[in-house]
Amino acid sequence: AMSDRLGKPTCLIVASAAAAGVSAQSFLHCFTLTSSAFNLQVATPGGKSIDFVDVNESNMRWIQDFRMKSYANPAKLESIDGARYHALLIPNCPGAMTDLANSGYLAKILQHFSTENKPICAVGHGVAALCCATNEDKSWVFQGYSLTGVVVGKVAQHRVHEGIVSFSCHMECFPCDCSVNVKLNQQNAGNYCCGSLDS
Repeated sequence: AMSDRLGKPTCLIVASAAAAGVSAQSFLHCFTLTSSAFNLQVATPGGKSIDFVDVNESNMRWIQDFRMKSYANPAKLESIDGARYHALLIPNCPGAMTDLANSGYLAKILQHFSTENKPICAVGHGVAALCCATNEDKSWVFQGYSLTGVVVGKVAQHRVHEGIVSFSCHMECFPCDCSVNVKLNQQNAGNYCCGSLDS
């Protein structure tokens, strides 16, 4: 088992430490799907513990078991060296709009991953974390990519339900500020696509 562990590449799972939390179901799927192929390292801003949201009967036991493991204690995002990791995964984190979307530390990691063409996967609200990756000239590192995220209406609905009245960053607004053309998927209001579109 130890030789298997040493032979596997390492995937960094970045999660929000904000009060809006991390989707329990998304984290469960991300962790279990990647653990067979990668050694996993979880990191959050400040190394704070993850607040799981939308915990239900189907995922509660897994979350409880996960919290008992030594690897459940996140590393500090601020001390992460992106060069040590082969892949980056950001699960569905409603809290990403609060902390990850403007994290300079995550920005450096994302810039490294982009430059080295390492795989990056962001799910649902976790896509907002990619907003932090801007170059010195304020251009977005991922300009030219197509992304799918969550529309403002869905976020506002979730935030009002959670008693949160404002949010600092959202993927539907962000690309406009970085001169990235926007295209909404009208067939599914829950999906949002952006990228540099040919004129």
